[in-house]
Amino acid sequence: MYAVIFKAEVREFDETYFETANRMRDLALNEYGCTEFTACTEGNSELAISYWPDKDKIRAWKNNPEHRKAQQLGKSKWYKSYQVQIVEILHEYGGES
Repeated sequence: MYAVIFKAEVREFDETYFETANRMRDLALNEYGCTEFTACTEGNSELAISYWPDKDKIRAWKNNPEHRKAQQLGKSKWYKSYQVQIVEILHEYGGES
């Protein structure tokens, strides 16, 4: 299992951003094998973590034409800066209290 961690410094969000973000989440979950997608924004920082079964699905998602267009809008309009990390989950545990 892999996680993609997206961190960004927000420049400005508009209505198109929220529509695009919802579409990208749906596309990742329903067409590219993403198993979970969580995002939050606080102040001018955004953090999104998505979980994937393998790197091939991550690569296919990255190269989706709609996603590529969204990436360009992010670079030119919505984000001052961003960072993407792809990590392999080696161990996972949890519990209920």
